[in-house]
Formats: sequence, C-alpha cells, structure tokens
Amino acid sequence: MRSLAVIAALFLASLVAGCGLLPDSKDETIGWSANKLYAEAKDALNDGSYTKAIGYFEKLESRYPYGRYAQQAQVEIAYAYWKDQEPTSAIAACDRFIKLHPNHPNVDYMYYLRGLINFNEDLGLLGSISNQDMTERDPKGARESFDSFKELVTRFPNSKYTPDALLRMKYLVNALARLELHVARYYMKRGAYLAAANRAQFAMINYPDTPSSEEALFIMVKAYDSLGLNDLRDDAERVMRKNYPNSEYYVRGLNREVPWWKLW
Repeated sequence: MRSLAVIAALFLASLVAGCGLLPDSKDETIGWSANKLYAEAKDALNDGSYTKAIGYFEKLESRYPYGRYAQQAQVEIAYAYWKDQEPTSAIAACDRFIKLHPNHPNVDYMYYLRGLINFNEDLGLLGSISNQDMTERDPKGARESFDSFKELVTRFPNSKYTPDALLRMKYLVNALARLELHVARYYMKRGAYLAAANRAQFAMINYPDTPSSEEALFIMVKAYDSLGLNDLRDDAERVMRKNYPNSEYYVRGLNREVPWWKLW
C-alpha cells in the first residue's frame, strides 16, 4: 500500500509540474523583489529589449499586484508593446489601464499613447520609396487616433500632452480630407462623376477649412459639368472663384505628380 501511495504521489507531482503549476527552477527572477523586477524591466526597456521588458513587467504585476510598482508596470507594458511592434496588445493594455484606473495621475498619458499607436503607422521601406502616404490607406487607424486625442484634450485640457495632441488632430483632419479627395479623383478618372461629386462634397462638409477644400470645390465643378448639372456646377464655381480666385487648378486641372511605381 505504501508503494502505491508513493507512486500516486509521484504521478500527481508530475502532472502538476506538467501543467505549469510548480515554479520553474530555471526562472532567474524567482525570489526577486518588486524593486529589482522593476529595475531590470526598465533596463531592458531602455536597452530596446522590449520582449524581455514585457516579461519582467508582467511578472511584477502578477507577483506584486497591490504594490506601488504594479500600476506603473501596466503603463510601461503598453509602451513596450508599442515599441515591440505589437499595436493590438499595446492598445489593449492602454484600454485596460484606463478602465482600471480612470483617475490615475498618468491616465492622460495612456490616452495620448493610444492615439500615438494608431497615428501614421510605419509603411516600411516600400512605402517610403513609393511616396505613398496615410491618405491612400485604410482611414480606420487615423479616425481611432483622432478619437483618442480628442478624448485627451477634452478630458485633460491642461495636460502636458494636449498641445501635441492638438497638432496631431489638425494633421489627421487634413489627412482624412485628403483621403476623401483621393477617392474622388479615382471616381473622376473612371467617369463615376456623381460618386466623385459626393465624395468631394462630403470632404467639404465634414472637414471644412482644410487645404483640401480648394480641390474639393474644383472636383465638384468638373463632376457637375460632366453630368450636365449646370446649376450645381455654377454654384460650386461661384464659391470657388470667390475663395480661390487664383487657383492653380484652373491651369493644370486635376493632374498630379505621379509616383514612379504607378505605371497604370
């Protein structure tokens, strides 16, 4: 009976160890204090070892959830995920912190970081040499970035991050307006004049007072003219000549510099 008991105990222990419920004897962080875990995580973060830093911060939060370092670890994890090219995990970390600590002194930074994560995502080498910009891509990230910055400046107008957020919001509005015109030009090239006019009008209504307003008006003039809608054409042209009497579009039309890779 004693032999059976020993065998059963050994079997149970092997199952527990296999399930990861026993401490990993190879884990160098076993026995580390919260202070040491945080210091090592920060060193890894500063050295660019983001995956390593994330592991340390997660262990810190797990082992010392109520310590003074736990909340700061949550902030650092979000930043580390962003730098480690893991935007989905970074945004999830930001959202989690905002939900758990809505009144934390650093919550304004988390709104700011969430905006940065979606702001002007890196296109990589091919994007940089092809002159492509964010206005020719999916606007979902730009809109989410704008919403995060807007929430920051609304809730924390005196935050040190607010001035930069305002500048980025202005850029994003201009970018979203240019996106609408990019689509409108596509429709013009293919003879979808009503769709082109509608997209240009959408840009005028939703993104007023942007540099894109001039081209939006010109597209409306050309599209309405092609459709034979003379009254609408005349109205759009009257507004354009009043606001942009020396517009270059009267001379060059909608011709734009084409990147070398666009051979079609």
